[in-house]
Amino acid sequence: MPDTPGSLHRAAEIIKKYDGNINRIQFDRRIDSGTVFYEVTASETSYARITQDLEQIGYLQSSINPMSFLKFCVYLPHRPGALYEFLGLTTLAGANISFLDFDDKGRHPDRLTVSLNLEQGAVVDRLLNQLKSLYRMEIIEYDTTGKKLDDTVFYVRYAQAIRDLIGKSEDAFLLSFLADTNRMAQELMDRGCDPKQVFESVLKTGQTLKATTGNHFYADVQKFRIHDNILLFCFQVPCGGNIFLVKSDEKYLMIDTGYGIYHADVMAMLSRYGVIDIRKITRIVVTHADADHCGAAGFFASPVLMHPSTLEIIRTNNRAYGSRSDHSSLDEFYTKMINLFSRFTIPEAVDCISESTGISRGIFPVIGKVSMGDIEFDVLDGLSGHTAGQVFLYSRTYGLLFAADSVINFASLSKERAEYSSLAAFLVTSVNVDSDSAKKERKGLLELAQETDNELSLSGRRCLICGGHGAVSVLENGKLVASGETERYVP
Repeated sequence: MPDTPGSLHRAAEIIKKYDGNINRIQFDRRIDSGTVFYEVTASETSYARITQDLEQIGYLQSSINPMSFLKFCVYLPHRPGALYEFLGLTTLAGANISFLDFDDKGRHPDRLTVSLNLEQGAVVDRLLNQLKSLYRMEIIEYDTTGKKLDDTVFYVRYAQAIRDLIGKSEDAFLLSFLADTNRMAQELMDRGCDPKQVFESVLKTGQTLKATTGNHFYADVQKFRIHDNILLFCFQVPCGGNIFLVKSDEKYLMIDTGYGIYHADVMAMLSRYGVIDIRKITRIVVTHADADHCGAAGFFASPVLMHPSTLEIIRTNNRAYGSRSDHSSLDEFYTKMINLFSRFTIPEAVDCISESTGISRGIFPVIGKVSMGDIEFDVLDGLSGHTAGQVFLYSRTYGLLFAADSVINFASLSKERAEYSSLAAFLVTSVNVDSDSAKKERKGLLELAQETDNELSLSGRRCLICGGHGAVSVLENGKLVASGETERYVP
């Protein structure tokens, strides 16, 4: 919309004319003075007429064309109307002026400095050729990447940055993504947050993931010999959740898969640690539906075990499914956003497990068992604190408790991992869909770990707590302390 009095009223008048109901409107000049988001309910016929009328007056944005930033100096003649004539050329080219500087009493009385945002391609060349034929000019800066665009076209600049992360995408998809991001910013702004920080956090999430792949990928690795023929590996990848492997009789149980965007890097890493044949990973257990724990599951042919609610979260693309979260709309957008940036892949062969066996471990019902060689795990049903359907794996015999995201040794997180995790916490206000249940889960798991530790201590062993993030740890005076040695993997 033009940033002029009456523009909002004119759009609302068109919507009212065809009996449209405005459900949401968001406009903030601090973000972008030319973009307004409307969500409207209307019949199909009314919708078609509303969009047609808005398009006729130039209000409807249905595409996002790449734009360039151009900064130059032009030397105007000293006569009335010179600036008017110059501006006529820029207007004809569809350029959006973001900066003008001229003072005939200054150091350069005949020089006009101009910054423009304008569509790429022939338009830029045509404007430059026209200006060069009429004026003496100097090009100061010309950028076609969109990185130099200023906030007078904030959403265009933002869309170009999103395109850099996800590759080619249809305009309709980008416009929908911008609308979803704007809705998240609006809700968080109502909670007292800076809207610019919302957009920056979304972008930084995708940029951090992309920047930690390939040659920039790394992991912190812990290795434990649990028994004569049982090994445990913990891989802390750059962002997101841990990947665990339990090896027994030359076969592997994988617990959580990490982000899809890391899959190629993870496969190269696993081969370094002896997993040459991926078919030896005969079973994958997904503790919960967040992308950093199951986003690569679709790359494997191995059957994937999960809770039915976890499968529904994946199907609905909404981590708030099955919960009474007071921030469910934020959870919904975050799920779509992180699944997009992290290249979430849906597993094909899924086995669901949820029926109670009538046995409990502490406060957690046992809903099944998973075996790998000589080791057998109880599958414990969570309390839907972090997400609905989160499960835990537990072996009292071998002192292993895979606590997913309900128990994390935060002190063991690197600065980079902690900063990345804080982005999600800011965007959804809480990574737990039910804070009270999450507290009960953590307390129950720590009590189970302590009880197990007390039993194993008689034989000089410990209960290893394998959290969804951070180092594998043990309890020391009620606190989590990293166990064993950690080595850094780099490609």
